[in-house]
Amino acid sequence: MERFAEILSRQTDLPVVNHTNLEGVFNLKLEWTPDNVQLANPPDNTAIQGPSLFTAVEEQLGLRLRSEKMLLEVLVIDHLEKPSEN
Repeated sequence: MERFAEILSRQTDLPVVNHTNLEGVFNLKLEWTPDNVQLANPPDNTAIQGPSLFTAVEEQLGLRLRSEKMLLEVLVIDHLEKPSEN
């Protein structure tokens, strides 16, 4: 589930933390329509319309994504230089 949380983080551009306490290897299949596709197509085009990622995770996997505040480790790079020639 840790790996799944990482994948969800990349898809949502938000940090996703695993609170399931589930361990092991899982073979998951999840079908959803990315938000940018949903916005680009008119509402009457139902062939392309599908659930959002958040809805798909809940309906297809029985997991819930919820927003909460928590402390996270962050790496900040505030300066970068080319190495000197030695």
